[in-house]
Amino acid sequence: MRTISIQAGGAIYEALVGCDLLSECGALIAKVLRGPRCALIADEKTAALFADTTMTSLRAAGFDPLLVTIPSGEGAKSLAQVGTVCDAMTAAGLDRTSFVVALGGGVVGDLGGFAAAIYHRGIPHVQIPTTLLAQVDSAIGGKTAVNTPHGKNLLGAVHQPALVIADMDTLETLLPREFNQGFAEIIKHAVIADATLFQEVVQISNLHAHQTASWKLAPLVARNIEIKAAVVAQDEQDISGARAVLNFGHTVGHAIERASGYGRFLHGEAISLGIVAACEISVKKAGLSDSERETVIASLETFGLPTKLPTDISRAEILSAVSADKKFERGEVRFVVTPRLGSAHLTRVVTLDHIRAAIDSL
Repeated sequence: MRTISIQAGGAIYEALVGCDLLSECGALIAKVLRGPRCALIADEKTAALFADTTMTSLRAAGFDPLLVTIPSGEGAKSLAQVGTVCDAMTAAGLDRTSFVVALGGGVVGDLGGFAAAIYHRGIPHVQIPTTLLAQVDSAIGGKTAVNTPHGKNLLGAVHQPALVIADMDTLETLLPREFNQGFAEIIKHAVIADATLFQEVVQISNLHAHQTASWKLAPLVARNIEIKAAVVAQDEQDISGARAVLNFGHTVGHAIERASGYGRFLHGEAISLGIVAACEISVKKAGLSDSERETVIASLETFGLPTKLPTDISRAEILSAVSADKKFERGEVRFVVTPRLGSAHLTRVVTLDHIRAAIDSL
C-alpha cells in the first residue's frame, strides 16, 4: 500500500493506494474517524458490486453504516438528489458526530462530499473512488459539487476528505470505455505538470490498458495523486490561480458535456475534446509546438478517447455553455494554456473568438 500525504489549507489527510483495500476500509477509517454512525453513499451499479464488502468491513471496525443508494449517471448529480440523501440520513438519526463514505466514481464522490459539506453544517467524509478518473482526479482536493440546468458544478463547496482509499482491484470491474476515460485526466496532468508521464502512458497502452493487472497501475495512480495534491496545496480555494491549471481542457470540455446532453459523452471523453481545443489555443496564444500538440492528441487516441467532435452537436450551444462557465470572472475568460508539455498557466488573453475557432477546429 502506498501512502500519499495531502495538505490543503488547514487539512492534512492521506490517500492510500493499493489492492484489496475495500475489505480493510473499516479498520483504515477507524484510524482517523470515530463515528460510530455513518452513511455509505453509492450508486446502483457500485452498490451491487462493492456495498456488501464495504458494509461488512465498516461493521467489523465497530461502525454502524447506513447504505444510501442513488441512481447511476450524471443525472443524479443534482441538488434534488442531495436533498434526498440528506433526508435519508436525517430519518436514520445521523447527527453531527456521523460521517459519510462516498463509494463510487466522480458523481458519487462529488455528491457524497457535498452532502457531507452541508449536513449539520459539515461532517467528515471519506472518499473511496472506484474508477480510474476518480482515483487520479475528482476524489483528491476537496472540491464537491452538483450540476444545475445552467452549468456543471455550479453548486458546491470545498470540503476536504478525512481519508481517500483507492483500491486498485475495483478498476477490474470497469468496462474499457469507463476505464479509458481516466486517462484524459492523467494526460492532462502530464501536460500541466510532468511530461515524463507520457512515457508511462505509452507503457500502459502497450499492455492493453483495461486488461492491465490492477497492481501495475498503483504507481501511476499514486503519481497522479501527488501531482494534484501539490497543486491543491498551493491554492486550496482556487483564489490565486495556481489551482486553475487543473482546469486545463475543462472550460470547453464542460461546455461540450452540457451542449451534447449529459450522458452522451463520459466526463473524460468530453475533457479529451476540451484538451484538444486547449492545445489548439495554446499553439496560437502560448507557443506550444505543433509536434507537442500531436503528442497529446496521439496519447488521447491511444485510449480510444475522442479528438474530433461529432457534426450533429451545435457549436453555437457549446460556445453558449462556455460563456456560462464558472471560470469566467466579470465576463472575462480565464483560460489555461500550455506553452510546453509539463507546464501550464492561467491567462486572460484568450477571447471567445479564440475559443470559437478552437471549437470549429474540432
